[in-house]
Amino acid sequence: MVVDRAKMIRGAFAGAVAAGVWAAQQPLDKPVFGVDFDDTELLGKAVTRGAAWPVVGMAMHLGNGALFGAGYAVVAPRLPLPSWSRGPLAALAEHLATWPLTIAVDRIHPARGEMPPLSANWRAFAQGTWRHLVFGVVLGELERRLNAPQDPDLPPFEHIISSNGHGKLEHAAIASAGAAAAAEDEEPEA
Repeated sequence: MVVDRAKMIRGAFAGAVAAGVWAAQQPLDKPVFGVDFDDTELLGKAVTRGAAWPVVGMAMHLGNGALFGAGYAVVAPRLPLPSWSRGPLAALAEHLATWPLTIAVDRIHPARGEMPPLSANWRAFAQGTWRHLVFGVVLGELERRLNAPQDPDLPPFEHIISSNGHGKLEHAAIASAGAAAAAEDEEPEA
């Protein structure tokens, strides 16, 4: 299996952006689900309990998203699923696979007393499902756009069409001029 490094890098970028969207929306979903759980806090406070935990946590969160995105970019094209479903399904599969680790978080995490218990908390599970869904939608769509295959029959940027789907205005003008010239040649002499 040949791995396209450029495709992986674009996938990593898509994953980091998706993780950033996840982190940015966390303050909005906390009141909705009634759980004051923050993924960047979980990651950051696992490494440091000092004032740097938000920066450390965000860096780790973006890094995790980038790693997931790089792997996703390699695997996604091979999945026999519609392209729109690949990102969300991959992210939700990761959520289901890693949720059992919340038992360990509740028992051994250095800041477990500062965070809500997760393992038996169905609202936290629903919140995690929502976050993974957001991540997966953003990852899937952004990666699909960044790694779209080029049409070999068209040079780059020459296939831009008008919003109505009928081509470029310049082509229409050329075609109209050609049609007008042809019509003049066919007019009978009076």
